[in-house]
Amino acid sequence: MPENVARVLVVGGGFSGMAAAIEFRKRGVEVDLVEIDPGWRSYGAGISLGGATLRAFRTLGVLDDFLATGYAADGVNVALADGTPIGTLPTPRLAGADVPGGGAIMRPALAKILADATRASGTDIRLGCTVETWTEDAEGIDVTFSDGTARRYHLVIGADGLYSTLRTRAFPRAPTPAYSGQGVWRAVFKRPAHVETASMWVGERLKAGVNPVSHDEMYLFLTENRPANDYLDPAQFVAQLRDLLGTFGAPEVRSLRDQLGEPSQIVYRPLESLLMPLPWSSGRIALIGDAVHATTPHLASGACIGIEDAIVLADECTGEGSLADGLARFEARRWERCRMVVENSARLGEIEIAGGDRMEHAAIMRESLAALAQPI
Repeated sequence: MPENVARVLVVGGGFSGMAAAIEFRKRGVEVDLVEIDPGWRSYGAGISLGGATLRAFRTLGVLDDFLATGYAADGVNVALADGTPIGTLPTPRLAGADVPGGGAIMRPALAKILADATRASGTDIRLGCTVETWTEDAEGIDVTFSDGTARRYHLVIGADGLYSTLRTRAFPRAPTPAYSGQGVWRAVFKRPAHVETASMWVGERLKAGVNPVSHDEMYLFLTENRPANDYLDPAQFVAQLRDLLGTFGAPEVRSLRDQLGEPSQIVYRPLESLLMPLPWSSGRIALIGDAVHATTPHLASGACIGIEDAIVLADECTGEGSLADGLARFEARRWERCRMVVENSARLGEIEIAGGDRMEHAAIMRESLAALAQPI
């Protein structure tokens, strides 16, 4: 067991937090995880994943479970709104020659895979519980919880998402989430046999796509420019999404429009982002995932970089030197990669909103995917 970091608290039971628990346990560290939601629920429809994410799944030890439950394939077919093919985006096989270069899965299904792995790791999980107060000294950090208990740790990891309360309290001058001017719609459909990989249709102001999430289902995503972050009534979701899909002439999209209904599990989410400048740690508290670098989904890499954070943090904080040394190495390894994803995703959204240069859009996509293929 590492001498400097023998006991860790993870605050937040999302993808990044669960990954951190799994990785620290592999290294012999005692781990507690607290999650404020007593039901440990995961919301949303499908989530698209690139090869770097599948590579991270292999590191975590959950790749086989993902392949059994979700769906993996090579390439992304791209067409104009009327269905005219543009080409296919390559997706390198980063997780190994035997694993396709990308995939997708329903968010609750991925959450269950990671939750099962977290439990199997021996992590002490407490639901309906969160941090109330803490005090630090030279040897550790004492934490009191909302259930009235108190425990002592060497490191506290804030993985409590875009609206992180740990970030707000530990870093009072940190930036707050910013609305991007776009929202994304998602819906679930039965997967026709001919839909074998991800496909996108690009219009003047809208972008739609489908991605298989299992052998039986696929999910639709549609990015919409929306100047204000207004409330949308779920009772109107079917009608609103039908109207948006009606702007596409591609037969495949028209067919999905005709199938839309209450069973489609339609979800709408305004797209927000955040990039917190370094440092991401203060004393014995370190932040990872959306708490420091929440991104829009234009590069399908938000979950990826959060899970990678967990892997790198466990690697560096259980290595040589002090905890401060490990946290400094973690930040040095993660900053440029995470900055690139957040800022390039934001720029892609800006180009889409403005109807800007498609050559610039394509160049950013190519450069970003090449960077994501690099080792972490």
